[in-house]
Amino acid sequence: MAITKEQKKELVETYRDWLNQSQAVILTEYVGLTMNDMDTLRHKIREIGGEFHVVKNTLVKLAFEEAGLSAPEGYFENSTAIGFAFADPPALAKTMMDFAKTAEFLKIKGGYLENSLIKAEDIKALAELPPLPVMQAKLMGTILAPASRLVRTLAEPARQVAAVLKVYAEKETSSAST
Repeated sequence: MAITKEQKKELVETYRDWLNQSQAVILTEYVGLTMNDMDTLRHKIREIGGEFHVVKNTLVKLAFEEAGLSAPEGYFENSTAIGFAFADPPALAKTMMDFAKTAEFLKIKGGYLENSLIKAEDIKALAELPPLPVMQAKLMGTILAPASRLVRTLAEPARQVAAVLKVYAEKETSSAST
């Protein structure tokens, strides 16, 4: 069933909106992937705050151009499905790379990180980064380490004074009881 010009225009607008909202976009070829596999991948990507859609090459190419992204040669050939990372690009890359390892019919073509073109090898490197919460925790630990050391340093003299007073009080108590 052919789609009308109005439907095509709406699809291009939808694709462009997804591109503008995404922090990363990963293009794949999915020839031979079953609907169950596709649904499994979509579910995993939604869990990390992303989307995965089969797209029409000519229409998505127009959306890329409208969004100010170049359309590299070979990215919009054969079957194309795109993963959109609305929250955590490394998590999307990891999910898609892990799935591509188990499903021989999903091939990573390349993509965009922010507005920079990335190759399949770059996506693999992005997938090896730790998840965003882990990176945030490490950053907070690094930021807070000097502050906690400062607090310990400032509290040490007071702790020493308290220890001396305690020893003195115990000495007074023991000499008063004899």
